[in-house]
Amino acid sequence: MSIPITGNTAVYLILGDPVAQVRAPEVFNLVFHHCGIDAVLVPARVPPQQLGNFIRTAFQAGNVQGMFLAIPHKAPAMEVLDESSVLAQAAGAVNGIRRDAQGRLVGGMFDGQGFVSALRYFGTEPRGRRALVLGAGGGASAIAASLAAEGAASVSLFDPVPGKAREVAARVAAHFPDCETRAVEANDPAGFDLVVNATPLGLRAEDGMPCDVARIDAGASVIDILMKNQPTPFVRAARARGLAAQPGFEMLIQQTPHYLDFFGHAEAANAVRADAGFIRELISS
Repeated sequence: MSIPITGNTAVYLILGDPVAQVRAPEVFNLVFHHCGIDAVLVPARVPPQQLGNFIRTAFQAGNVQGMFLAIPHKAPAMEVLDESSVLAQAAGAVNGIRRDAQGRLVGGMFDGQGFVSALRYFGTEPRGRRALVLGAGGGASAIAASLAAEGAASVSLFDPVPGKAREVAARVAAHFPDCETRAVEANDPAGFDLVVNATPLGLRAEDGMPCDVARIDAGASVIDILMKNQPTPFVRAARARGLAAQPGFEMLIQQTPHYLDFFGHAEAANAVRADAGFIRELISS
């Protein structure tokens, strides 16, 4: 695939530190090409201490149309924004920033929406689910917020860092009080019908399991949102038990139209919603 870049090409950046692991440039440059959008998504490794200055400075360029955020920038980027979506406020993090007509920086969070859409793609309706989210970082927070927004019966968060899950649970509960959202003191998956690994466990061969797979209820759905080393040991172990366990690739695919809408590409967003097969082909290759 050859992407012509001219003086008129719109530029999007994805900021991370590290940034080598991100797959968004592969996906969105394919989407831009497929949909005839004169744009390019470029990775930028930005140290945390330079994040605010970089965002403000980069948006001074008129052809920089938006930014994507990867680890560890999703939460700190909130401090730079003039406005953010309700889901972003509940998650305490963003993964997209655009400049509006008044020059204000507006943030959105699409990890959770992509996750919920992926659940539905796999035939699992989030409404009424009792979910355990392992982790309390930006992705985990977004997933918890979107599950609560979509009518999950309960969302429980576990993180080994003291107080981290409690902080996320309190923020999500404040925005979506109809869902019972709480922090739990152990990573025991028993009693839940949706178990989500939103931790880094599984990226390295020596990593342990995020929870005891033998304790997961029969009939529960399992999602591991890691984008590398799939199927992870966690997914393989869950499948060995006969559980429906899926990697995080579909979550990335299902986020794509939400990003496109956010950045003003409604026609492309609708095209991807109608047929995302070309993205799945890329991800699975």
